[in-house]
Amino acid sequence: MSGFFKRFIPRRFRSNAVEIPVVRLQGMIMEASSPLRQTLSLSSCANALEKAFSDKEAPAVAIAINSPGGSPVQSRLIYRRIRDLAEEKHKRVLVFVEDVAASGGYMIACAGDEIFADPSSVVGSIGVVSSSFGFPELLKKIGVERRVYTAGKNKVSLDPFQPEKKADVDHLKALQLEIHETFINLVKESRGSKLVDDPDLFTGMFWTGKKGKELGLVDELSDLRSLVKQRYGRDAKMRLVSASRSLLGRKTPAISAGFVSSTVDGLIQSAEERALWQRYGL
Repeated sequence: MSGFFKRFIPRRFRSNAVEIPVVRLQGMIMEASSPLRQTLSLSSCANALEKAFSDKEAPAVAIAINSPGGSPVQSRLIYRRIRDLAEEKHKRVLVFVEDVAASGGYMIACAGDEIFADPSSVVGSIGVVSSSFGFPELLKKIGVERRVYTAGKNKVSLDPFQPEKKADVDHLKALQLEIHETFINLVKESRGSKLVDDPDLFTGMFWTGKKGKELGLVDELSDLRSLVKQRYGRDAKMRLVSASRSLLGRKTPAISAGFVSSTVDGLIQSAEERALWQRYGL
């Protein structure tokens, strides 16, 4: 039963069992979504997080993560929102890794006061990656001329239809190093002395939950139900908290040029997401 309805029930009739709100954060981390699937971003999970942390009687909030990563900005925004709510509401945050919490997914996991994982979960990948395709030769073969007009010599960089330029690549790598440094500092601040001194820790390498525990990326090997029962009693309950929907539910997108375009974009994004999951053998 939610905290809202509990307040209307006399205390003597309430169950003494501890109830832990659970928020599931799943999928590729990015702001854009498509009609084909929902992605993970601050806007998609903020409501559920607010509801979970607003339960005054819960001693902790559980976060179940299953994400191969994605946007470093959205990852850090979600991390920051969880920590802000934990401090504001005085709640302990228990993070549980399901299949994978890698890259941005692990960044979010660092918002937990404790991180738990299955021995076979995948954790880590503390690094930054950018990927794209190049088609300059294809245009020549099909007889298409690329025309781009700009004001500002650096307005167009890493154009997939133009030959790659060293200056553009160097600039991108410099940006990646800055983002990587931010990621590393966040992990060090969160995990502190729990981390072991391993040269591969921040190279983008990823490990199983079992090895992650040895490296200090994970606190214990356990699952959500077992840990909650062990810590809060065998009668403890878990309550899944989801984002609110309208009374009519999610609207079905109209068939239009915009819808078709977004569907095509969604297919491309789905392919990229599939490749990201496969990177971790999933």
